[in-house]
Amino acid sequence: MSQPGSARSEASLISSAGVKAYSLEQLDELVVSLGQPRFRTRQLVAWLYGKGASSYDEMSNLPAALRAQLAEQHPLFVPRVVAKATSNDGTRKYLLELADGARVETVGIPTPGRLTVCFSTQVGCAMGCAFCATGTLGLTRSLAPGEMVDQVNLVARDFGARATNAVAMGQGEPFANYNATLAALRFMNSADGLGVGARHLTVSTCGIISQIRRLAAEPEQFTLAVSLHSAVQATRNKLMPSLAEQPLEQLRSTLDSYGQKTGRRPSLEYALIHKVNDSDAELEALLAFCQGILCHVNLIPLNLVQHSAWQAPPRTRALAFEQALQKAHVEASLRSSRGADIAGACGQLATQQEVG
Repeated sequence: MSQPGSARSEASLISSAGVKAYSLEQLDELVVSLGQPRFRTRQLVAWLYGKGASSYDEMSNLPAALRAQLAEQHPLFVPRVVAKATSNDGTRKYLLELADGARVETVGIPTPGRLTVCFSTQVGCAMGCAFCATGTLGLTRSLAPGEMVDQVNLVARDFGARATNAVAMGQGEPFANYNATLAALRFMNSADGLGVGARHLTVSTCGIISQIRRLAAEPEQFTLAVSLHSAVQATRNKLMPSLAEQPLEQLRSTLDSYGQKTGRRPSLEYALIHKVNDSDAELEALLAFCQGILCHVNLIPLNLVQHSAWQAPPRTRALAFEQALQKAHVEASLRSSRGADIAGACGQLATQQEVG
């Protein structure tokens, strides 16, 4: 059965994630390799993700012999909640332990008529963005597709509500784990899986240009969010040193091509940091970057991160950025962070064990 990546990483991931390591195509290959008709794949996906089964014994419409074979050769693991914290605004953050002992955080954000789940794609992160708590952890490993879907299912069960939106904005760089992230989004989108509309599934990236181009060629209409944080090259290099070799000019042209090819509007995430990227010169550069391309700017006042001296600018400055963008006919929104009081907001996830 074919699997992406090196043989060593494949074996490691299968060992740690079991059947949750496989994409839809790989599950189909598995079913066929076991001598079963292909319709079993849909049944298996429905049990694993649509119903969130915790054991093969629950899969009543699969033959008993098949269930036994799957249990022996492709174990079914589910994450364990180590800790949960609840924000004053209703946001809930979960610290989850996976089968191999690795831990990740995921966040549930309720609003009237909607439940958004911010899920992680990696254990830790190798990108090292200067303002992000996750970046201080380094990278332990990437997550399997099912380990991502499990996060969404777990949060939905805890809220007693269907997840209407899911965003790959938790720990990790999704595009450094591209194949598994896309496989997870497809399980979330599938009618046999979570049944979430493609446009309600967002993948966020620091701005890996080759993978943005790759996403543009995918058939699904997943939403793209790009962490920009500065349109001044020197400032962005300081904030996001791992992206220094991918210049802003090239990122802008790639986003322009993405919008023209897909007809979809990517979001540009901009964490406002006092006396770092909130000057008039930074604003002018941002305006110039956005002119002529399809985009929506999300302005996010910096969330406090432990041991960091950086802080958000005064609200009047954040409003000035929003107003200037809108006046220049660039769609922009000033976001209010959810879950900041439990370290569950953007840039704060650092696998802290805290309960509320």
